[in-house]
Amino acid sequence: MDHGIPIHFAEGIDMARRAGRLAAEVLSMVEAYVVPGVSTEALDRICRDHIVNVQGAIPANLGYHDYPKTILTSVNQVVCHGIPSPDKILKKGDIINIDVAVIKDGWFGDTSRMYFVGAPSVLARRLVETTYEALLAGIRQVKPGATLGDIGHAIQSVAHREHFSVVREYCGHGIGQVYHDEPQVLHYGRRGEGIKLEPGMVFTIEPMLNAGKRETRQLPDGWTVVTKDRSLSAQFEHMVAVTPSGYEVLTPWPGGTGADAPV
Repeated sequence: MDHGIPIHFAEGIDMARRAGRLAAEVLSMVEAYVVPGVSTEALDRICRDHIVNVQGAIPANLGYHDYPKTILTSVNQVVCHGIPSPDKILKKGDIINIDVAVIKDGWFGDTSRMYFVGAPSVLARRLVETTYEALLAGIRQVKPGATLGDIGHAIQSVAHREHFSVVREYCGHGIGQVYHDEPQVLHYGRRGEGIKLEPGMVFTIEPMLNAGKRETRQLPDGWTVVTKDRSLSAQFEHMVAVTPSGYEVLTPWPGGTGADAPV
């Protein structure tokens, strides 16, 4: 089918799996450091050292379109693309998304998850847990013959059930030897619409849910995206391969997810 989406075979899936697992390992490693009083700059340094010196991999974000850091740290009302800073100190009750991408032997691994900094508010916990549930709902739609619209509809349905909104300006993406490739994976949609999935497709699913309205705005730094109404936002991201019988998550988080549920 001429849809412009790369189809990966066993060797390519294996390379993507290897890169994905390295990215997931970083998220597990850094969890112990996500505590009140730490700066997002310190978290960035810890992740960069692990990627380079322990994994022998390359931080994919560093220098990507001139991005200045290794990870993206999105705290509270930051939807995505938050830049680590020595001035951003985590405090009790914060929620933070850490987004990690690595390159290993020319293949990209990309994943993100939420962390609680101390005890979260009731709303923050519900938002984070619902966002993770929405991610899983989207992943479970993945199988040959399903459509991208099936994924988006499943995510949207979970979000709207809890009266949360789905960010529309940012989406999942194909990934392999190219960081951001086709297809674009929207986190809203209608069942049966969009491109049909085929074995060998590899892409991310990374829904962003807001506690308030879905509208966002970008800050003057050219990267950081926040909710326009300053409401809380949460995001989770996995890399997924379409298999002959369904899906494989290529970025399983060692040691749990922070909002445990089977996938």
